[in-house]
Amino acid sequence: MNFVTIGHRGVMGVEPENTLRSFVAAQAAGLDILELDLHLSKDGALVVMHDADVGRTTDGEGAVADKTLAELRDLDAGDGERVPVFEEVLDAVTAPLQAEIKDVAAARALAEVMNGRDLTGRVEVLSFHDEALAEITRLVPGVRTALVASRYGTDVVERATAVGAGALVLNIRRLTLEIVEHARAAELRIIGWVVNTQDDLRLVRALQLDGATTDYPEIKRTGRFTA
Repeated sequence: MNFVTIGHRGVMGVEPENTLRSFVAAQAAGLDILELDLHLSKDGALVVMHDADVGRTTDGEGAVADKTLAELRDLDAGDGERVPVFEEVLDAVTAPLQAEIKDVAAARALAEVMNGRDLTGRVEVLSFHDEALAEITRLVPGVRTALVASRYGTDVVERATAVGAGALVLNIRRLTLEIVEHARAAELRIIGWVVNTQDDLRLVRALQLDGATTDYPEIKRTGRFTA
């Protein structure tokens, strides 16, 4: 597979993160894959938002899980954008997606959408949580999954293989050649995050990773020239 660039919450470095505007801009910039985050609203909607609380990215306050979708829709998610649901992102862009889930409940809700819309070819499921990946794998035949990790050692490879993940999405600040070699021996793809500078890009290229998650579309344009 060629080196891929992944838009982190769309292009969150230049547009409000996890909004339709951000995803449309990421696709227009030519990013290969778009990454988003999912939480469940009080009434069970798959809401696209990174944090469990709305305070950082909207003009509201309180937990996503304590608000209905209608209440979330009333919030300003940046520059007048509204909080989208997963299905709206599916319809707004055509690019492949990485959907990060935070728990087993979100895995079950996402599984329903993926099975109903036959999304195994388009959507890869990510999580920091092993049990969430195990659950989506159980519920969605043929689903592609990746284990995300920020603080980790070589044991992250065993965790990924134990839940049937085909890839690792790893914080580049802790990435070592030993971990890369261990992952390659287990035939895992490796994506580095967050890759926002030319030095970051040179690092992931030198380690021969399969791709980079970035906040900025410029990484796509310069990535082909960085070896």
